[in-house]
Amino acid sequence: MRSKQLTIEPEVLPLSGMSRFSQFQKFLPLSREKFRQLSKAGKAPKGMRMGSRLTMYSNQELHRFFANPLNYKSKEL
Repeated sequence: MRSKQLTIEPEVLPLSGMSRFSQFQKFLPLSREKFRQLSKAGKAPKGMRMGSRLTMYSNQELHRFFANPLNYKSKEL
């Protein structure tokens, strides 16, 4: 019988690359909907649509947001 291998996610957000909301949600004291509202207003990183059901966020922008969430301004605005 084969044993199942457990995958353990690291407790840190990588500095580069892209992440799904579920991957950085544990670092965020907001709900998914509140984060979406902030993102739409330019006060949180904008997501990049990769399909009809997948939105990815830049880890570099997420780190900028986590460093200073009250004064964060999206670069796109």
